[in-house]
Amino acid sequence: MAERDAINLARENIEAFNVADWGRLKSTLAADSVYDEVGTQRRIQGADRIVDALKGWKQAMPDAKGTVTNAFASGNTATLEITWEGTQTGPLTGPAGTIPPSGKRQTTRAAFIVMIEGDQIKESHQYFDMMTLLQQIGAAPGS
Repeated sequence: MAERDAINLARENIEAFNVADWGRLKSTLAADSVYDEVGTQRRIQGADRIVDALKGWKQAMPDAKGTVTNAFASGNTATLEITWEGTQTGPLTGPAGTIPPSGKRQTTRAAFIVMIEGDQIKESHQYFDMMTLLQQIGAAPGS
């Protein structure tokens, strides 16, 4: 896969999330894709399970949107720098429990690294600052 194609596929994944087009998002993933969400320490395998996890973010922040600010690629690996923004109007459920809606807006910078196999994402790693996100929605000290 050309480097530009790897970047475009990674961007397509983010753009599909932004508009909650779950079928489109799933089409970017290999059936046995692995999603490593470092901030929550969740490692999820399988396209359907990954889509379900991402739906959870949209339920917590229906206006959640990722803006790609930079993109790099080498071979079949692409890295996107992303700024995630959204207002927590729904419960945010994660491995440590559920955080009730705060009505607060958050802006969190992240790096999204994807490994492509064929024309789909085989593995991805989402690195974001969970502490900053939690502080911004009032769920951690320093808010």
